[in-house]
Amino acid sequence: MPAVASVISAEQLYERLKAQLDGIAPDVELRYKAQLAAEILRLKEERNALILGHNYMEPALYYSIPDYTGDSLELSRKAAQTDKDIIVFCGVKFMAETAKILNPDKLVLLPSEKAGCSLAGSITAEDVRWLKARFPGVPVVAYINTYAEVKAEADICCTSSNAAAVVESLGSDTVIFIPDEYLARNVARETGKHIIVPVRLPNGQLSVDDTVVDYQIIGWYGRCEVHEKFTVADIEAIRAQFPDVVVLAHPECSPDVVAAADFTGSTSAMIRFVQQSSAQRYVLLTECAMGDNVAAATPDKEMVRLCSIRCPHMNQITLEETLSALRQLRYVIDVPEPIRSRARRAVERMLHIG
Repeated sequence: MPAVASVISAEQLYERLKAQLDGIAPDVELRYKAQLAAEILRLKEERNALILGHNYMEPALYYSIPDYTGDSLELSRKAAQTDKDIIVFCGVKFMAETAKILNPDKLVLLPSEKAGCSLAGSITAEDVRWLKARFPGVPVVAYINTYAEVKAEADICCTSSNAAAVVESLGSDTVIFIPDEYLARNVARETGKHIIVPVRLPNGQLSVDDTVVDYQIIGWYGRCEVHEKFTVADIEAIRAQFPDVVVLAHPECSPDVVAAADFTGSTSAMIRFVQQSSAQRYVLLTECAMGDNVAAATPDKEMVRLCSIRCPHMNQITLEETLSALRQLRYVIDVPEPIRSRARRAVERMLHIG
């Protein structure tokens, strides 16, 4: 979804934001942020930069400065296609790394050095090598929410929108799927496969239950610190108060939550569902900034706000930090060889799947 594509004045930008976000953000905040956004857009043109914004960005940023907004897969495609000199990734570190993996000759900036990810931090390249040694010859699918060194150990990457398709594309009896335990379990449920998940023992060693022999997916124990907080009890409480509500859950939620929801899909899939559905009331079980963005895009529908959970890493990306990144060309993302070229093979295989 393209946003503002050219330089406009702060007053013009304020009027656009006010029209889009009236009732979502206070007027005084919009005036202040419009000034920041106008300067970012000016610098973007001056430096020949591309700005990518993930769906989890806060509304004033989301609706002002990105050339494109979307989920990890969509933004990976845009990063691969750009001819700009600089890519500013308003997302988290693994996303900016993916942009660098696909654009080794471009300057890739991440507005905050604190924008990490609980999932990406849950597994290392050494952990993947342990899995490969423990299950020799089994192909490795790495969720895009991993750092470059982990992608370099994988055969192919996936996103939440194409995870099942990627697993099926391998034509293998067994796959290693890392690092999100819940996404792996949801893929196993969708594809009719059995799953096992290694555990880390108190002594730090990894262990697999060798008594389990019927499995086709080997998972990992990583979880998203946002999505794991949603519960079936949340859904039951919402339905009790709003019987007509449509519940949309991200596939990083637990299998019980996904089973209790009406729809599950990537952030972009959830946005499309809300836009195309005839339902008038809905709730999104995902990062709450996205709830504000969707509410602003569909003012004719009512969003039930179970939006108390913000990603502490996505929350690090602000208009102030983005402006500083462009001014100072700071927080440069680098992926050394041969990690980059090995990771690129896995990412490009994912992009070919669609």
